[in-house]
Amino acid sequence: MKPGKRVTLADVAAHAGVDRSVISRVMNSDPGLNIRPETRERVLASVKTLGYRPNAAARTLRTRQSRTFGLFIPDYANPVYAEIIKGAEAAAADRECVLVTGSGRVAGSAKPYLDLLADGRVDGLLLAGGVRASATLAALRESRMPWLLLNWSMTDATRHIVLDDEGAAAMAVEHLVSLGHRRIAHLAGPDGSDTASRRASGYRAAMRLHGRAPDPALVVRADYTADGGFQAMTELLGRTPRPTAVFVANVASAIGALRAAYRCGVAVPRELSIVAVHDLPLAEYLIPALTTVRMPLEELGRRGVEALTTTDPDTPVAETVDGPMELVLRESTAPPSA
Repeated sequence: MKPGKRVTLADVAAHAGVDRSVISRVMNSDPGLNIRPETRERVLASVKTLGYRPNAAARTLRTRQSRTFGLFIPDYANPVYAEIIKGAEAAAADRECVLVTGSGRVAGSAKPYLDLLADGRVDGLLLAGGVRASATLAALRESRMPWLLLNWSMTDATRHIVLDDEGAAAMAVEHLVSLGHRRIAHLAGPDGSDTASRRASGYRAAMRLHGRAPDPALVVRADYTADGGFQAMTELLGRTPRPTAVFVANVASAIGALRAAYRCGVAVPRELSIVAVHDLPLAEYLIPALTTVRMPLEELGRRGVEALTTTDPDTPVAETVDGPMELVLRESTAPPSA
């Protein structure tokens, strides 16, 4: 072999003294191949000695499988999606596949990304948001490509896996109630967000359960960004009377909310307790360290890839990954001051 030359199927066949088709069938574990054990061992030894790797493009043409999964997310800036990607990437790697990701913030919408993934470029597609048109879902159904909504759902979509957002909201509210708070506000997610709707519903239900009627004046919409949280918290703290505690629908929003409290001269947690959905490593290094509800984001990504590989594209999937969830107590929550 010449240095730098790519090892081919013909090279391995010549080294092992067999036909090229035998090499291919041995590597694909063809159950119909009838050869002597010593011949099989010789073939595998030649593959290892020469460092042969099958041509992925040729294999894709032959098997009509790309061994690639796609994951579309609304925005890379939201750190929550990094955890989902980690889980999906690990599940793909377990299947000797790769994961490619795209963002609505870069493409402007999901359509350009979905067009690129058409015609068998991926073996399955996870959509973690950013797709609102029913026509897009209809096109996915017609493509026969396995697809799944991840971390959100739509009325006319029959395939989704979500987290227990209502349960996370209830856990946050119950923590604040246990500390003695009565006037508990909610920085809700953006209008039209499926996760925001479920967390708001969980907040209202938990408040009623503990005998605290939800006050519409204590609910402010906030984008899932630090700036969104900053603007919403600034608005909330300008209202009278102020809340003594706030449940924030997203950890990125909570970062901005903490900054807004500081700018408004409101001490956290002495004058205002803050708890948010989702836990990230950076939450521990904020001032004060942020109390959060940790949700199984990696497991959500992993389960999405598993469902793509084990369900038919026409089979309805309606699954909630409900655990484990954990309240991570840090410094941003405390009993209300006298």
